[in-house]
Amino acid sequence: MNSRDIIKTIGEQEWLEPVDTALTAVAESTVNAAGQPVKNFLHGTWLGHPLHPAITDVPVGAWSAAAALDVYEALTGDETLAPGADACVKLGLVSAVGAALSGMADWQHTSKNARRVGIVHALLNIAATGFYITSWLQRRNDDREAARVSGFFGFAIVMASAWLGGTLIYDEKVGVDHAQRGAKPKDWTPVLPENELRENEPHKASADGIEIFLVKKNGRVFAIGEKCAHMGGPLSKGKLEGDTIVCPWHGSRFSIRDGAVIDGPATMPQPCFDVRVQNGQIEVRKHQS
Repeated sequence: MNSRDIIKTIGEQEWLEPVDTALTAVAESTVNAAGQPVKNFLHGTWLGHPLHPAITDVPVGAWSAAAALDVYEALTGDETLAPGADACVKLGLVSAVGAALSGMADWQHTSKNARRVGIVHALLNIAATGFYITSWLQRRNDDREAARVSGFFGFAIVMASAWLGGTLIYDEKVGVDHAQRGAKPKDWTPVLPENELRENEPHKASADGIEIFLVKKNGRVFAIGEKCAHMGGPLSKGKLEGDTIVCPWHGSRFSIRDGAVIDGPATMPQPCFDVRVQNGQIEVRKHQS
């Protein structure tokens, strides 16, 4: 069974629906209740890259090190490196909190198969964390053999969860850039008669196969990428608020002046185009820095 089959199978599991409801309630009462600045931090808007896959390296790395040190202890009986293993287990538990919160912030904006795969990913992480909490308590009670066994079970589950996390990125395209950043019009290209673009009314146009968001604000025309970098939402269907446009799908907010991310869940800016009006036509080209 390949990854696509596994994703499809998970997506068909109706028993995950009440878990979805429960996790959504948790997200509402924690991540969302904390306010937009906290959500922006957890999404990685400030980083220009999703925070979750970066921060998960800490618990996965720490628990991988713990597993290696535990294997050495089990094979040799030498407990010299045992304090290092214990410290790695503790570091993994502490950093898992940040990984869970950032993952929850991103997960709530997924749908269909990706949403249910994310639920299983979360459940596996919860189970793994439970084993590592048990392992940590056993280490404190100096029951090292039992602690190693608990840790090995936790590590196996973490690896399975990490694999599912990879499928969310590579197969379901969660957290990747959905904006069109390929070939852009290098020369001035007409996209719309100026008299068809009304003040403060977003409009969709295209140039050389690239979809473009146009808007006129105080007589000046602005152009950025139409497809939201977060999940490809149509910005021309969004809400214009001041000098920003809010994506209708998940609420990402971008500056119409330069495409900069103002609010997440998006972490990457929109492509920006130079604009001019020539002979009654709005023309755009690749931004000349």
